[in-house]
Amino acid sequence: MDTRTLGTTSALDVPELGLGCMGMSEFYGTSDEQTAVETIHRALDLGVTFLDTADMYGPFTNEQLVGRAIAGRRDEVQLATKFGNERNPDGSWVRINGTPEYVAKACDASLQRLGVDHIDLYYQHRVDKTVPIEETVGAMKELVEAGKVRHLGLSEAAADTVRRAHAVHPITALQSEYSLFTRDLEDEVLPTLRELGIGLVPYSPLGRGILTGAVTRESLAGDDSRAAGYFPRFRGDALDANLALVDQVKRLAEEHGCTPGQLALAWVLAQGEDVVPIPGTKRVRYLEENLGATEVELSDADLQALEDAVPRDAVVGDRYADMSTVEA
Repeated sequence: MDTRTLGTTSALDVPELGLGCMGMSEFYGTSDEQTAVETIHRALDLGVTFLDTADMYGPFTNEQLVGRAIAGRRDEVQLATKFGNERNPDGSWVRINGTPEYVAKACDASLQRLGVDHIDLYYQHRVDKTVPIEETVGAMKELVEAGKVRHLGLSEAAADTVRRAHAVHPITALQSEYSLFTRDLEDEVLPTLRELGIGLVPYSPLGRGILTGAVTRESLAGDDSRAAGYFPRFRGDALDANLALVDQVKRLAEEHGCTPGQLALAWVLAQGEDVVPIPGTKRVRYLEENLGATEVELSDADLQALEDAVPRDAVVGDRYADMSTVEA
């Protein structure tokens, strides 16, 4: 695995492809802990050492799972987790919480669940619009000073919020959704990140799996959140329109001798050396398939062909049914 560097003022070296662990515990169908642990172990063996979790996944159980999986191998891992989406143990929603006291409390709880003495990259999962970002990041800065956290990040933050946060303490990375299906941040956010020397960590770089070509109406199980209305792109006529776009990606993938998912990931990887996608999976075979994207070479003409096949304004439906927690 080649490495890439997130951030300049507070730099973190990571492999060019990370692993999103959320689906191992929640949201995308049934979970199998043994299979998930095997997937994490295989990832580490293959050099995919940048692992991403959050306290709200499960809730809480995903951090515990990741902690068990990396026990004895902590020194190999660049460990990222998040706070801010506050949930009760029964999974019910509380609020987005960016208060300084909650920052400290959430970090200590994550450290305990993960079984580690520090977090390599600690993100505010969503921006609390009731708390000035300077106060939240000020509390996060104290975690760095205490040695509990090495680097700071934000998630789904607007350009102005990123700028204000970076003035308090260097921000290493912004984690936001970015793929052939989601390119909004190219207008203001990505230029701001590059001006400030902040890396981009795209989550859902495969459009929540639709860009793999494996999603159909029939494939979405009843316990899969994509079928429950939370993600409008997977419902009704929107799904039909979006699957038609995926058919174009499949056509181009055949020409490249790779899978649609590998081609879509290769497009994300080609957006810059400061971009490190974290495709999520809970199975070894999909992990290995995703890694194949690093071998797909795309010319400028190839990139343009992909962007012509999936125009920015052609994707139907919002990313979330409730977009209020995402800063525009």
